[in-house]
Amino acid sequence: MHSLINFLKSSVFLMTVALHLAACGELGQKSADQDLSTTLSSQSGNNNPAAAPADATSSSDKKVFFGDLHVHTKFSFDSWIFGTRATPDDAYEFAKGEPLKHASGYVMQLRRPLDFLAVTDHGTYLGMFEQMDDKESAVGQHPLAVSLRAAKDQNDRSRIFQEVLPRERGYIDFEDDLLDLGVVSSAWSRIIEAANRHNDPGNFTAFIGYEYTAGGREGENLHRNVIFKGDQAPALPFTRLDGKNNPERLWDWMDAIRESGIDLLAIPHNSNGSNGWMFEQTRRDGSPIDREYSIKRMRNDPLVEVTQAKGTSETHPLLSPNDELADFELMEYTIGTTKPSKPQGSYVRDAYLSGLMLDRQGSGNPFQFGLIGSSDTHTGAGSFREDDFWSKSGLMDIQPQQRGSVPTDNGEYLDTLNRFRSASGLVGVWAHENTRDAIFQALARKETFATSGPRMKVKFEVMGNNVKNLAARESGRDANSVTMGGSFSSKSERSPQFIVSALQDPIGAPLERLQIIKGWITDGSKVEEIFDIACAQGTGEGQTSSCADAAQMSEGLDCSIGEGSSGFSVSWEDPTFDSTMDAFYYVRVIEVPTCRWSTWDAIRAGVRPNPDLPTKIQERAWSSPIWYVAN
Repeated sequence: MHSLINFLKSSVFLMTVALHLAACGELGQKSADQDLSTTLSSQSGNNNPAAAPADATSSSDKKVFFGDLHVHTKFSFDSWIFGTRATPDDAYEFAKGEPLKHASGYVMQLRRPLDFLAVTDHGTYLGMFEQMDDKESAVGQHPLAVSLRAAKDQNDRSRIFQEVLPRERGYIDFEDDLLDLGVVSSAWSRIIEAANRHNDPGNFTAFIGYEYTAGGREGENLHRNVIFKGDQAPALPFTRLDGKNNPERLWDWMDAIRESGIDLLAIPHNSNGSNGWMFEQTRRDGSPIDREYSIKRMRNDPLVEVTQAKGTSETHPLLSPNDELADFELMEYTIGTTKPSKPQGSYVRDAYLSGLMLDRQGSGNPFQFGLIGSSDTHTGAGSFREDDFWSKSGLMDIQPQQRGSVPTDNGEYLDTLNRFRSASGLVGVWAHENTRDAIFQALARKETFATSGPRMKVKFEVMGNNVKNLAARESGRDANSVTMGGSFSSKSERSPQFIVSALQDPIGAPLERLQIIKGWITDGSKVEEIFDIACAQGTGEGQTSSCADAAQMSEGLDCSIGEGSSGFSVSWEDPTFDSTMDAFYYVRVIEVPTCRWSTWDAIRAGVRPNPDLPTKIQERAWSSPIWYVAN
């Protein structure tokens, strides 16, 4: 260990790491990109019926676009408390590749611009805390405003944040004396104007959006980002103050807005911190779920954000004990607390299984959603790279000591929730052009995938003469194939062909493996299975269908990147296919191990990495599922 510490401190080591990173993204990439991009673009795309208008464009015309649909600026109450002064204009300029100064003075900049973005500030108290900075304004006289202007350090900001939370969550036993709808309306208008100003069809898409921030007294999370399709939005956003912390009221409002000619969708996030509320199997009032509920939920919540800065919500080791990769970037507390969050009802794979169970019981499937990733940054700028990480909460977590990755002056690591932060995530969509209409339709029909930060490309399709696309209409769609987000049935007892392609990020690490995760119900029990369908380094010893153990990753902290594949393209049949059993399938793409941001923090500080934090990470991507519906 002594020699390891000396190695970490050496300047030669740091130079070696930098040179390796500069080179690794280009190794063998050009020819692989050319071959696999042809494979990816040549696959036909068909879509989910419940989602949105059909896209009759042939899939050979579709491209992958990457974006972030969860960005907070100074108009969010917490961002302002955390020191962020970035505007929506700043956020859109950052997404297009411009530098943006962090509240600490650190310059944030993407290595590559994004294709689309939505600023999604909290609808509750929207713009109010900026006004509180003006001591001459009415709200500037409020005791909270006085405290906020006097805040000197992280402890002051944390205390004010905790004082605001009961108000923001709606659990106060006095009249809310803070809200000024005139201020909210003004901030909302500025957000709309910024999105419309930065929207550049064909080059960059800027969506109008906001966050509906509902939940429980103890941080049980029911948050959703609301994304509008076009250049129009209601006069005010619907918030927790209107909906009594019940997303069903949000859906009622969305249905009414849609009938008025304004299309929109909502995206739940951080189900990992919901304590089982996000995917509970009853209505909010405890009454049973029925088909009407399921249809309404999927009409309004067609997607879920599976990964972001507050962790990943795919699955949990307690829910998936046979999944060796289930323990990935877990944040196991309700939002803003240290209260453990119950896994059941909080993770998407378990929700997919619950949806099959409810559908079998005659209640419809309320959890037939697609997957995206986004950042949830509260700096106006998403931090997607492990080796260039500025976290999410402004002055609260910009320093490595605040994140628990580097010890304080007394030699101890802070036991802080910031240590669970993730350099995540992004959403990828397959669309025929970079416009609001095309990308919104891709989101609505769930032709999407999520990544933990790298820009891997993922394509997933089922095809065959016996495949019946349940969304096929008179729109040029192929009735014998279906892409991610869709549903199909089969006229055969034999498994159809699952076609999967994945391409590494050109400036990221190679791929280790390609997996299909399947779930179904048998004898009233939930069943899941993980299939390794392609391996860069061969299979495990004595096995034919499992990749070599990921635990073989290098134990050294030189941050060198091992060998892997630049991409996979696979045709696969399900050896467990049962034509009488409903099931879902989704793809998981796994990179070779790389250093986590916390290790990079330690390397740069010349100290030993925190032994309580993972040193390596295996970045990944998840496709939206394809559902099989038995005849």
